[in-house]
Amino acid sequence: MAEKITVKGEKREVTGKNVNRRLRVEGKIPLIVYGGGVEPTSVSADLRELAAILRTTTGVNTVFSLDVAGATDDVIFQDRQIDAVTGRLVHADLRRFSKGEKIEMTVPIHLIGEPEALKEEGAVLSQAMREIKVLCEPAKTPDSIDVDISSLTSEHSIHVSDLKFGEGIEIHDDPETVVASIVIVSEEVLEPQIEVGAEPEVAGEDPNIEEDG
Repeated sequence: MAEKITVKGEKREVTGKNVNRRLRVEGKIPLIVYGGGVEPTSVSADLRELAAILRTTTGVNTVFSLDVAGATDDVIFQDRQIDAVTGRLVHADLRRFSKGEKIEMTVPIHLIGEPEALKEEGAVLSQAMREIKVLCEPAKTPDSIDVDISSLTSEHSIHVSDLKFGEGIEIHDDPETVVASIVIVSEEVLEPQIEVGAEPEVAGEDPNIEEDG
């Protein structure tokens, strides 16, 4: 297991838009830390360190340590605000948790394998779920749920109940929810096309009679 990342934070005694603007100029961003049975805490931390965490393979699911004046807590991103123009992180909420505590996490679902059924005429793979919420200890959150669809046929579907999870992970979705399936798309019957340049006939009109004029 990779060594846990530690981010240094500073408690913010004064808050507000002007203060937050100055923090961003200094390369820091405002944070609010929730959870742990204590009141929310306003802190600031280095933007580069937090952005580096978001770029890791685990991204927002990364558990890291926040050190504020020597007091260290395990935290995880709960929410974040990204500047629409620059794409930079400008604010984040962190969730503080105690050892053994389970919280809801979002995990992507990856389909692997190539079903033979996709070679059938009109066969199309449909992935109805691309991520799933799990309840677990953040440190035990899987990077993804890999689903082998090699044996999937058009007569069957993969449901939530078919997914494989590690020990200590709870799923609250309906077990019968469809994750992936192969559907057969039939060709649509096209309406007869009128020849380009030809005028449509009007019912009751004799096409051999020329119009006076």
